[in-house]
Amino acid sequence: MELIITEKDNAARRIADILSDGSAGTDRRNGVNVYQWAGGETVCVGLSGHVVGVDFPPEYDDWRDVRPVELLHADIEKRPTQENIVRTLQQLAREADEAVIATDYDREGELIGKEAYELVDEVASIPIQRVRFSSITEREVKEAFENPDELDFDLAAAGEARQIIDLLWGAALTRFLSLSAGQLGEDFISVGRVQSPTLKLIVDREREIEAFDPDDYWELFADLHKDAVEFEAQYFFEGEDGTENERVWNEGDADDAYARLSTASSATVTGVRRRTRTDDPPAPFNTTQFIRAASSLGYGAGRAMSIAEELYTAGYITYPRTDNTVYPEDLDPEELLATLADTGAFGEDAASLLDGDEDIEPTRGETETTDHPPIHPTGEVPGKVDIGDDEWEVYELVVRRFLATCADPAEWEHLRVTAEANGCQLKANGKRLLEPGYLDVYPYASSDENLVPDVDEGEELDLTDARLEAKQTQPPRRRGQSRLIETMESLGIGTKSTRHNTLEKLYSRGYIEDDPPRPTRLAMAVVEAAEEFADLVVDEAMTQQLEQDMTAIADGEATLDDVTDESREMLNRVFDELHESREAIGEHLREALKDDKRLGPCPECGETLIVRRSRRGSYFVGCEGYPDCENTYQLPSSGEPTVMEESCEEHDLRHVKMLAGRSTFVHGCPICKAEEADAQEDEVIGACPECGEDEGGELAIKHLQSGSRLVGCTRYPDCDYSLPLPRRGDIEVTGEFCPDHDLPELVIHDGDGDPWELGCPICNFEEFQARRATRDLDDLDGVGEKTAAKLADADIESLADLQAADPDDVASRVSGVSADRVRDWQEQAESAG
Repeated sequence: MELIITEKDNAARRIADILSDGSAGTDRRNGVNVYQWAGGETVCVGLSGHVVGVDFPPEYDDWRDVRPVELLHADIEKRPTQENIVRTLQQLAREADEAVIATDYDREGELIGKEAYELVDEVASIPIQRVRFSSITEREVKEAFENPDELDFDLAAAGEARQIIDLLWGAALTRFLSLSAGQLGEDFISVGRVQSPTLKLIVDREREIEAFDPDDYWELFADLHKDAVEFEAQYFFEGEDGTENERVWNEGDADDAYARLSTASSATVTGVRRRTRTDDPPAPFNTTQFIRAASSLGYGAGRAMSIAEELYTAGYITYPRTDNTVYPEDLDPEELLATLADTGAFGEDAASLLDGDEDIEPTRGETETTDHPPIHPTGEVPGKVDIGDDEWEVYELVVRRFLATCADPAEWEHLRVTAEANGCQLKANGKRLLEPGYLDVYPYASSDENLVPDVDEGEELDLTDARLEAKQTQPPRRRGQSRLIETMESLGIGTKSTRHNTLEKLYSRGYIEDDPPRPTRLAMAVVEAAEEFADLVVDEAMTQQLEQDMTAIADGEATLDDVTDESREMLNRVFDELHESREAIGEHLREALKDDKRLGPCPECGETLIVRRSRRGSYFVGCEGYPDCENTYQLPSSGEPTVMEESCEEHDLRHVKMLAGRSTFVHGCPICKAEEADAQEDEVIGACPECGEDEGGELAIKHLQSGSRLVGCTRYPDCDYSLPLPRRGDIEVTGEFCPDHDLPELVIHDGDGDPWELGCPICNFEEFQARRATRDLDDLDGVGEKTAAKLADADIESLADLQAADPDDVASRVSGVSADRVRDWQEQAESAG
């Protein structure tokens, strides 16, 4: 029997389908899909990425009993992280005569392949080969299996070195900082080899913004007219060095120029210059440029890569982790264009490129590698209904980038006009698209024109509406995710496979928020502590050196032990610096943790109000003066609070935002919310169905300090009957009554269109529960017939199956479904239960 091992289940399913010509069947072992054909003579099983991981021995698990520095000299062992997959793999290996490793072709994939190699070799003495491909298409997969190779143990060792070094740096420094600050459990302070230099990039930019001192300047404009055409011209003057300047830095000079310009009724054309500019098509996509382009469509780096990986596994695009920007010689662009020309979505554009008189010569970028091609479509084109909307949008981006690289340059005509009006010089720049070239097939690049009419030198133009605009210089902008990844790439921080994951970790650990990312006070403090006490932790040169060392391992120029020993020595030097400063570091971090939760002055005692967490896990705002001051304010029960930069003018308190995934909302100033609630009297609308008959309880519309509203019993807390109401909008109590519950019908006016006729609050809640009653997979939002069938193929046929599943595992096995989407479905199923 031949055993084929892939990196994930969905890759196994597709490769089995290709190699079996669609005849493969599916078996289950230990909850793992096993694909088999040819009478069981060939089987294919997918891993779930790494199924073993590196860790310290169990005796090092207790953070309080083990000094962080001891980890530097501890043994490192491998442990199964997916025991059912490991068990299945080894059971199949015992039955096999040979094995083929078909994991992704990169450093991480080679390491996963080596892990599989070792698991097989542990239980069976059989030949093990390696196949490599850059897209999971029929042609590439069959060619790869016809020409197997050997596992590259040097490349795998480079990936293993990364694992070990990241464990050493992360575990030792994370434990040191967390113990120093007294932050254990879920709120530990995370540090990482790549994470920390990246965080310093973000913090350094924030420091530039905070230190920025704006300068005042002025700009002047006027409208010029030729016949019925109006266009804007800008005032400029020549500096001492002969350069043109639009910004006037002296207010008196600006006022003088405005006085002259505003009294002029015409301007004389003093110069006309035309030129044609060629706008070359873009280079093929590498990972970084793909992320940048996807960000312009609203996709964060992690989401963009997740979708790209789904499209790769489904066979629609090539491998999305690549530095290459030069198509390989064996790519026939005309053949691929011909395939795309037969599709409805891209047929016209692809055909137009083939209709040209010259041979297709795609653009070339600056980086040429031999592992993977740039990201491009494979020629296996999905129907728009076969994948999700996000997947289609990203797929179309990849296709159109390929089309653009095969297209002609765009040509622009630029027209520059200068004029003089009452001693003031004016200029206007126009541009007109002469030949659209690649812009016809790539709508993501700007093709905006700016009309300036044809004029002649010496011609008189009417002048109107002179304007003087006071402005200030602006601080540098925060870098968006894609720009950060570009900067990381230029500095050698991380790799194409890890950079987007690094940003996700910074978000998840509470170091950055918003997009573009902004560092929290904790982030600032961690970087400050590292700079003061152990700057190697955030030094980009350190991680650059380690990246080079790991490349040396892959090239056979260094060994795993050489590089990991060097890293241990670096960490020894770091701990020498940290050891004597532990108390100072801990105090610094503790203060920063409080700063991230501080809102402003307590109106009762003048101390500081801070976000706190009760023993039951709920959040509230309390005073740092406790127990002397017991002043508190409620926070909403849903979501996790984060303190915003925006402040309340009346109470000088920073606003609070509740992070709750898609339901995230701004709560605002807690005191304002409390005062609004206290100012609202309960409005009784009828008898309580629970206790009205026996105890005289009544239902009333109540406004809570947390910002929530509900219909609840006036006998609370003796009777806790309540019904939810929307957080937003004015509530109108109508004169129409429900015949079943004798309650008035309610209408919500939120200013966003037609009023919402809520109706009887009891009937509305019952209808809401019925709508949310999720009894089957088809009841979940976004699960239609096709998606339910895909889930069933992955052995998820019920809500119970879904709730027991691992989201990442499901995403790896079901094309077009992300892990985040699975988690949303699990939340819906849990709410229904």
